[in-house]
Amino acid sequence: MTKKRTITEVLGWYGVVALLAAYGLASFGVITASDAWFQVLNITGAVGIVADALGQKNWQPAVLNIVWAVIGAIALAKIVF
Repeated sequence: MTKKRTITEVLGWYGVVALLAAYGLASFGVITASDAWFQVLNITGAVGIVADALGQKNWQPAVLNIVWAVIGAIALAKIVF
């Protein structure tokens, strides 16, 4: 495995963990969708999956997670500003 592939693989796994953490924390009432941390986990998780998906030329998860990150960024901007 090349160094670049290892980096994108790590980013992809971070993305999976971050998205699951956001969902789990929100589902159990630890955080809400209006918390900045929820949006940060969603944005960074989605970007991690995008990096891995683009590295593999896997377009469906790339597009899904680009949209997911944009939605999270808009929501975060509404929270912060």
